[in-house]
Amino acid sequence: MELLKHIGRQRWAKIAIGIGAAEYLRFVAKTTRFTLEPADIYERGEADMPIILAFWHGQHFLAPVARRPHHQVKMLVSRHHDGQVNAIAAARLGVGAIHGSGNHGGGFVHKAGVAAFQAMVDALQQGCSVALSADVPKVARVAGLGIIKLAQASGRPIYPSAIATSRRVVLDNWDRTTINLPFGRGAGVAAEPLTVPADADAAALEAARQLLEQRLNAATRRAYEIVDTSPSKHQPGD
Repeated sequence: MELLKHIGRQRWAKIAIGIGAAEYLRFVAKTTRFTLEPADIYERGEADMPIILAFWHGQHFLAPVARRPHHQVKMLVSRHHDGQVNAIAAARLGVGAIHGSGNHGGGFVHKAGVAAFQAMVDALQQGCSVALSADVPKVARVAGLGIIKLAQASGRPIYPSAIATSRRVVLDNWDRTTINLPFGRGAGVAAEPLTVPADADAAALEAARQLLEQRLNAATRRAYEIVDTSPSKHQPGD
């Protein structure tokens, strides 16, 4: 076990795992029959770009392959080992990485979070969309204030989004991480976007946080409704 951990920490191993993960996701996307809701989801998003794409943690793996070639996108990844692998995979798929982490209360205020927050604001100001999970570490399905403050500081809309596949493996961990499998049905759903006024006070920020949470839950439920023909099939988070 210690040998495997040692190998996993090596740069060459991270590169190999990241490239392999990227090619696997590309394969899943190519072999999955996707339904989009709304049908003009790309046209709507492009009209508002740059945008902030919000997903629930553990349900976001196919997000990089949903990017169209001309879309400029960066995603927030953690500074831990998994985040480094994710950054390599994202780069392979044409998505840039911003390293950082958020917290539940005040936003991005630890683990170089302030620098990451500014990097996301800068990316949006430069015309690059930003993708990140909305829930806070180890607290699944609870939206943090960080993404709300990002929308407030940048003036860009948040698109609550979900991607689901009919063939999947759900891990028994805190965020019910979902591994998407090939050769099935897929759904990409975007709820109504929301904006946060620059002068929003604490109450307005909290209201926006709750609204994002509601819309993300609705988008996620709808995505699984589309791909699941059997009502008894498990939906992550239930």
